[in-house]
Amino acid sequence: MVTKPFSDGSAFEALAGYSRAVRRGAHIAVSGTTANDGHGGVLHPGDAGAQTAAALRHGIAAIEALGGSIADVVRTRVFLAPDVDWAAAAASHALVFGDIRPANTTLHIHSLIGDDFLVEIEIDAIVDPS
Repeated sequence: MVTKPFSDGSAFEALAGYSRAVRRGAHIAVSGTTANDGHGGVLHPGDAGAQTAAALRHGIAAIEALGGSIADVVRTRVFLAPDVDWAAAAASHALVFGDIRPANTTLHIHSLIGDDFLVEIEIDAIVDPS
């Protein structure tokens, strides 16, 4: 089975040696994705809802680049920096996935890498072979 990586050119990928997403067979795994501007900067400082929306857009774009679609998403994991408004993040998640309703875990963690990043999201998709 062939593994197909996808890179969105983020400076973090080269620095840490990973791909934004990888497809193997029907499964697409999207790495932890933030509201980054592609050059190490943060989009929407201080706004958890907008950062969630931006990270989801980046993740879904990676899925689409690997032949999947938003309808193929089966699981998301949302990691929040301490004291981040979880309800704002959840509302943005619901706007994107309200009709799909994938499995989800949302956690407040000790910290994220990068002072202004409030949200990091992982996404898993399984592409229907038909």
